[in-house]
Amino acid sequence: MWKWKYATTACLSALSLIAGSVDSAHAQAAGDNVVSLGWAHVAPQTGSGPLTVTSVGGTPVNMPIAGSGSGARSADLPAFIFEHYITNQIGVAFLGGWPGRMQLEGRGVMDSYGVLGDTRTWAPEVVLRYHFGQPDSRFRPFVGVGVNYTWFTDTRVTNSDFVEQSFGPGGTATAHASSSWNPVVQAGLDYQISRRWSVDMLVAYIPTDTNVTLTGKTAGGTEIVSHAKVRLHPIVTFLGISYKF
Repeated sequence: MWKWKYATTACLSALSLIAGSVDSAHAQAAGDNVVSLGWAHVAPQTGSGPLTVTSVGGTPVNMPIAGSGSGARSADLPAFIFEHYITNQIGVAFLGGWPGRMQLEGRGVMDSYGVLGDTRTWAPEVVLRYHFGQPDSRFRPFVGVGVNYTWFTDTRVTNSDFVEQSFGPGGTATAHASSSWNPVVQAGLDYQISRRWSVDMLVAYIPTDTNVTLTGKTAGGTEIVSHAKVRLHPIVTFLGISYKF
């Protein structure tokens, strides 16, 4: 997977090639559609409550594991934006990306395990944006507010040491992460480089939480169920090349 600095270099190189033949800028206006392709860096501001054993063999126990915790690691992924301009200043944008894998790691007394597992994350957004300046402005900053729906698929426990020490030799474990609706706030900048092309960048914040359910079985078949509320709250940065039509 590309590193963020490589994505930045690629976008700036494309800018240099296109800008060489440009003589004037024509920014987006009412009725225009804009598609942007680029790279997103997702940096969770993460943490969790303790992992709590809620049942053993079907019997409720509600036993927190003192000092335990978990969190998510940063990720990079290709992403896209489609925006329709309602007026010269106001647009509605849909943001999406390839659902990359987010790694979940142990914290506190579970820190020695490192990565506990991973999950595929889907997090599209719909955002109402206000663009400052006029259609002939080369630089157009914008701010936006909207809504995000985050859900997770193919959540896996991949750390065999964690499974064995939690559920004994021959034990198994599966996991599930809950979905949620969340607000989105963002700010960014469009830089027009030709009649059709521009470079855009933004930063967004999404206060997302998920409830992770860990279900383990011992070799003898005893089921042990645990829960943890994981705070993700990612800061997302995006850099892309846009085409207006």
